[in-house]
Amino acid sequence: MRHLIIGAGPAGVTAAETLRKADPAASITLVEGEGERPYARMAIPYLLAGRIPEEGLCIRPDADHYRALGIDLVHGRVRSVDPAASRAVLEDGRELGYDRLLVATGSTPTLQRIPGIDLPGVHTCWTLEDARTILGKARPGTRVVQMGAGFVGCIIMQGLVSRGVDLTILVRSGRMVSRMINPPASAMIRRWCQAKGVKIRVDTLPEAITAGDGHLIVHLPGGETLPADIYLCLVGVKPAVGFLAGTGIAVDSGILVDATMATSVPGIYAAGDVAESVDCITGERTVNAIQPNAVEQGRIAALNMAGRSAASGGTFPFNVLDTLGLHSSSFGAWQGVPGGDSTEVIDEDRYRYLKLEFSGDRLVGANAVGLDDHIGALRGLIEGKVPLGPWKDRLKANPGHIMEAYLACALKA
Repeated sequence: MRHLIIGAGPAGVTAAETLRKADPAASITLVEGEGERPYARMAIPYLLAGRIPEEGLCIRPDADHYRALGIDLVHGRVRSVDPAASRAVLEDGRELGYDRLLVATGSTPTLQRIPGIDLPGVHTCWTLEDARTILGKARPGTRVVQMGAGFVGCIIMQGLVSRGVDLTILVRSGRMVSRMINPPASAMIRRWCQAKGVKIRVDTLPEAITAGDGHLIVHLPGGETLPADIYLCLVGVKPAVGFLAGTGIAVDSGILVDATMATSVPGIYAAGDVAESVDCITGERTVNAIQPNAVEQGRIAALNMAGRSAASGGTFPFNVLDTLGLHSSSFGAWQGVPGGDSTEVIDEDRYRYLKLEFSGDRLVGANAVGLDDHIGALRGLIEGKVPLGPWKDRLKANPGHIMEAYLACALKA
């Protein structure tokens, strides 16, 4: 059996290792598209902050790891896939045949459609090569204008601030991390960042970028300009599916997969940030771009590729974010569900916030800021769909009793 895996992030690496255990005699080829050892993209902020060396990004520290497992690590970008011929074609013309294919290509950054976005000095921060470029330029006093304050933008901020840059964040939507947390929590994070010296401009979208005398000029509405030595475009990412055109693989926001990670084309699977699966809380389809989800989906896909039986119970959305030392988190249906109710508690002075979302007597979602001790209990109650019984009213009266509710309800169940 020939297994081909396109993408060498956490989903792809996990799938390759799982396949080797499940199918010792199989041929396994892992395609890595950046010319690097397989690495974890979400570790890049730690590299920027100087907390780890480049080697610390590697998913497996042993450079000989893949060869020792009999996994053929191929460097190159896939140009196209031909399901009828069961082959993938690389950009350099090489062809790779397969019996089972896993697409684990993750996401690719999106760029603003404004004049000057292709100028030197404009960067994303998505690849290791991007990080190297920024490390070579970002020094104390370097003027950095960052467009975007989503999850990626907020973790990149940590590395930039630690390097002493003069940082200005532009936020198009009006609030930070808008796809992860609600307005009160977002406002708290914004206030925290401003107290740390970061300049934040909300409801602001640049109109153009031009070249100045040795620097960039960011043009804002109303004629205002900002000088910048580096312009970081961190406005979001999208699943990397362009090379699948013409394959017949069904794609909506991401590649549509079933509980086994199978796509609409027999013999082809997808996992990780590129895959669109079912939310275990709401039942709606979603792309859940977090590393734990990628690892689990890679494992499930590999077992099915090897002829084993494995199925996902649905993806569980959760995010834990460190923004300049302030921890925030979101779980499940953090925006609430139709017909549900909620409760919240806020302590502005201590940067503490907790909101719980209910459906019937079950906790279905939560937002938290500055409350690390609750993370395990929140996830356990929400993902486990644990009936709260009388504890629901107790939590509505005092959301801070989440750990007691978990011990009383989840462990008993």
